[in-house]
Amino acid sequence: MGDEFGADDRVGVGDRSDLDRLDLYRYATADDPAVRGQYIAIMGLFADTLLTDLSAAEVSAQLAERGVGLALDDVETRCRQLEGWGNLVRSVRDSRVATVADFLRSRSRYQVSKLGGRVHRQVADLLRATTGVREVARELLGGMVETLDRIQTRLSDATGSVDAEALAADVTTLFTSQQLFTDSVRDFYAYLHQVLSRYDLVGDEYAAFKELLLSYVDLITADVARHSPAVAARAAALIDHLDTLLEVLATLPTMTSPDGSPAERLPGRTRADWEEFAAWYGGHDGRSGPQQLRAAAEQALGQLLANAKRMLAAAGTGVSRRGDLLRLARWFADADTTAETEKAHRLFAAAFGVYPARHLLLGPDEVSPRASASTSWWDADPVDVPVSLRERGDRAARGRTARVPDVAMEREIQLAEARAERERDEAAAAELIAAGVLDRVRIAPAARDMALDRLGELLAMGQDDSDALEWADTDLGFILHARRAPARSSVIQALDGDLTIDGLILEVTAIDSVASGSAPGAATGTDG
Repeated sequence: MGDEFGADDRVGVGDRSDLDRLDLYRYATADDPAVRGQYIAIMGLFADTLLTDLSAAEVSAQLAERGVGLALDDVETRCRQLEGWGNLVRSVRDSRVATVADFLRSRSRYQVSKLGGRVHRQVADLLRATTGVREVARELLGGMVETLDRIQTRLSDATGSVDAEALAADVTTLFTSQQLFTDSVRDFYAYLHQVLSRYDLVGDEYAAFKELLLSYVDLITADVARHSPAVAARAAALIDHLDTLLEVLATLPTMTSPDGSPAERLPGRTRADWEEFAAWYGGHDGRSGPQQLRAAAEQALGQLLANAKRMLAAAGTGVSRRGDLLRLARWFADADTTAETEKAHRLFAAAFGVYPARHLLLGPDEVSPRASASTSWWDADPVDVPVSLRERGDRAARGRTARVPDVAMEREIQLAEARAERERDEAAAAELIAAGVLDRVRIAPAARDMALDRLGELLAMGQDDSDALEWADTDLGFILHARRAPARSSVIQALDGDLTIDGLILEVTAIDSVASGSAPGAATGTDG
């Protein structure tokens, strides 16, 4: 879950001295498993009790009691290496010895360092932790509400001075509870993601996990929804008294390092700690912690439903081949003789398709007839594999038949567009008829374009004739007359410009106003 449920604990890249602290983990990551176990056993002796002071001989003896046999020289080498990494430090205890050899041996005494002890506690916690689910400390939410109420009561009590010790105990309890709650939430949702990402989650294991998810996640979400508003309201109200709280906590005894730097303080002693606590519940810096918990729960439930759909697929097991692989593994385990081993090789070849690289021709329907039996698969054309077979391993059809579209609305739209176009054409034709001779007249651009279109059709039919030409549009009820006049020009004016036609005189008349028949030698066209 990253750092979304708590403080931003990412470590920035500092100077070399800060990065050298990572050497403290080197004893737990040694290449040799045996040496790694010896280092962990030695660190366990020093970190078990407080201020443990041991020499190499004492370490060797106590390791022997615990069943770890390690020579004295090897113990001394391991302790010196741990000292070099910073896990151990030399002891300064004065020893009373009888011989010089005992004195030299007593000087090689070690104690665990502060950071070394902290690192070993982390390593021990990691080794003790299981890969299973961890309970969420949801009961701490109600306790945090009561703790905040006590802190508010102590700060607002005007009868006397504030009990600094009791206030510090409540503050430490509050922040320790918050840290434990966020840590357990991180582990729980990390486990959910780990399980939900598995494709072999089927059968009884899936049923048990479904019960866990549906019941426990709902329980966590309900507790967070019930207590988080109260925690957020009390934390926001406490910010107004934060100066007083920090002043009271500052009166308690504290420590200073020998170099003058302040000691590492407990959480809740600075303004940044309280502002971060309030932001986690109030969401001042983005999504609040409860909102992130609800989002994570919804994501987990969505993945659970996706797994359920996969198991209910037409193929029965979806993309999971867990049962098939377990059965194949059992056959391999039973192949202990030479004959059975050969059979296992054939099973493996049949199961995973690891046959020799031979291209088999399938007859005249072969996609690429150039590929022969000796053609390598690297050089042959790729084979198109259907998506269903490639992704799900089956040829079952997916989806359902599409509905027959309803074209009634589309038909009405087309009819309306046709009626509008007809009305525009009729208006343009009426304007041409009203204009008569198309010379020095102003008409609409649509009427001008209609006359130009009819003129083009007219000239295309009788372009070699020198007599008058006519074009009858029986659909719109007008006739376009064109007479040759080399010395004349017809100018048709419109809003978007003037059209000049040289050598022609144009006239438009209605069909019902023209006598039947055409002029001798006229080229007549009919449109419609």
